[in-house]
Amino acid sequence: MVDTYTPIPFLHRAPKPLPSLQQERSNVTWMIHICRQVICDMDQYGVCVVDNLLGEERGANILKEVYALERSGAFQDGQVVKQQQKLVKVGDTGTDYNNHQNGSHVSPIHPVRGDKIAWVDGREPICKNIAVLIALIDAIVMGANKIPNNGKLGSYTIKERTKAMVSCYPGSGTQYVKHVDNPNQDGRCITSIYYLNKDWDTKTNGGLLRIFPDGYANTVADIEPLFDRMLFFWSDRRNPHEVQPAFKTRYAITLWYFDAKEKDEARVKLRES
Repeated sequence: MVDTYTPIPFLHRAPKPLPSLQQERSNVTWMIHICRQVICDMDQYGVCVVDNLLGEERGANILKEVYALERSGAFQDGQVVKQQQKLVKVGDTGTDYNNHQNGSHVSPIHPVRGDKIAWVDGREPICKNIAVLIALIDAIVMGANKIPNNGKLGSYTIKERTKAMVSCYPGSGTQYVKHVDNPNQDGRCITSIYYLNKDWDTKTNGGLLRIFPDGYANTVADIEPLFDRMLFFWSDRRNPHEVQPAFKTRYAITLWYFDAKEKDEARVKLRES
């Protein structure tokens, strides 16, 4: 079957990696630029990509910690989530950059989901650089949520998020079939993913994230899981997506941010069910 999808022009590159923590004025200018970029693309496409987020050195330090988590045995088989997860207040990592989910078991070769995952909050001794990443993503999401003239993001009140899900697709054709992160109004409004894959060639290695944005007929957002790439997209039915089969080990770190009103309504429904 011929692929007839047309890509959407959402891709952007950060003007430069995050400045050093001592460069306060540069940090503020950089953050405003990234927040505006997120607002603009989320309004227009429902998807935003920021490349070159942290730079080579900082990204490599995060990847080293992911390798350490893997060696420690922290990764477990990915799950198709059906139960409620303990949430974290946004910004709660113990780091300033200036409960495990339950669900039906999925084996590594399950056709639905083949990744290995570990949940971290940034307070773990081997996750100091991951904590900086979490704090930075918190700052971007909260900045975009509170800055004036922030488009669709202004309709949400974001106070909580999940812990960080560190994921590994171990190659051998592992994938995650087409799905929606929040199909049932559980409160999740923004999915954010940071990729850690150096020298990634999608033609050879696979592992493409393909998003099917609602309202764009025969149009997709194809995201290569490239090193130091940051992705944001709406978590609800506006963005069905899939991870295509990966033939090389593929790493990412994901955070989900919650709208307070929808999350409160979901909690009430859970208690009444």
